[in-house]
Amino acid sequence: MARKFLYLVVILVALAIAALLAYRLYAPQLMRMALVPSVAFEEMPPIKAADYADAGMWIARPDLIGNPAQWTPPGIVAAPPPRAAMFFIHPTSYLDRSRWNATFDDQLARDRAVLFLRGQASAFNDNAEIWAPRYRQATFGAFLTSQLERDQALDLAYGDVSAAFDAFLRGIAPDRPILLAGHSQGSIHLMRLLRERIKGTPLQRRIVATYAIGWPISRTADLPQLGLPECARADQAGCLLAWQSFAEPADPALILQTYDGTTGFNGQPRTGTPMICTNPITGTPNVGAPASANLGTVIPSDDMASGTLAVGKVSARCDTRGFLLIGPPPEGIGQYVLPGNNYHVFDFSLFWSNIRADAARRLASFEKQ
Repeated sequence: MARKFLYLVVILVALAIAALLAYRLYAPQLMRMALVPSVAFEEMPPIKAADYADAGMWIARPDLIGNPAQWTPPGIVAAPPPRAAMFFIHPTSYLDRSRWNATFDDQLARDRAVLFLRGQASAFNDNAEIWAPRYRQATFGAFLTSQLERDQALDLAYGDVSAAFDAFLRGIAPDRPILLAGHSQGSIHLMRLLRERIKGTPLQRRIVATYAIGWPISRTADLPQLGLPECARADQAGCLLAWQSFAEPADPALILQTYDGTTGFNGQPRTGTPMICTNPITGTPNVGAPASANLGTVIPSDDMASGTLAVGKVSARCDTRGFLLIGPPPEGIGQYVLPGNNYHVFDFSLFWSNIRADAARRLASFEKQ
């Protein structure tokens, strides 16, 4: 019996090693097989700004009871009333491959989005009243393919975001300072808002800062079309910040394969161009900062629904290509790390307190201008 048990252990170990090797060698192919929809894109009726008068169309809004963006870790209290207003676009929380876009009645996708707002948008609640719309987001698998359906899914999602932005503008004072933030898919839609709705308009003068996090932005092929400069100083207002977090050893090959094969907003190839990398600890580009300068990382609970603040835990430096390196994998943040030591899910929570301080500095500078 003991010998049979040992054989079983050996077989299971061999299978585990084989599975790990297959994942490392064929991760992109396996992810596409598991997550890219095999169905046709489904047209849906467009959403109008008037539809966002319904409180149920928002995950966060100043008047919502139980607003997840108002969460703070123990020991931190938001200071009411915030002086600015924020439009926040949450990242992809819909993982189903049965359709290309989420529906408004998908409770699982909504619950995941609530968790994202707790760890991300909450960093700004000391400085801004946060508005975060529900939208029919493109499914995660849309970002693993170049099929036409991907663009159709993103267009549908952006239509919702644009309508929600109109409702947001109608809901705040016409001279109120505005912070913009998005993560991952949210940053894609945020950059489109900048290009199509904000650049060159009077509204641009109200933008305190834009946090387009978790998506590669080319300094030369993308940034000139967004209307805002890259933030060069920690106290600069009217500028854009971006970063993508990786622990070391970092392997960003999955991102670079797509990035280097695409065209920028100016119509030129992104191949080999540097990406914007703001160090969230310093608020400046392409510099390093030790863990001791990190004012607070949110260490998530097992269910990701809450967390505690740890000071001096994570360092940050930008590499030559534009990825933010955080040193060895930090303890207590092991779940949901993507292939290549990609800490994409934690782009905000790794630097929660520094982002909070960053927004306060930029808002103070904006109000002095």
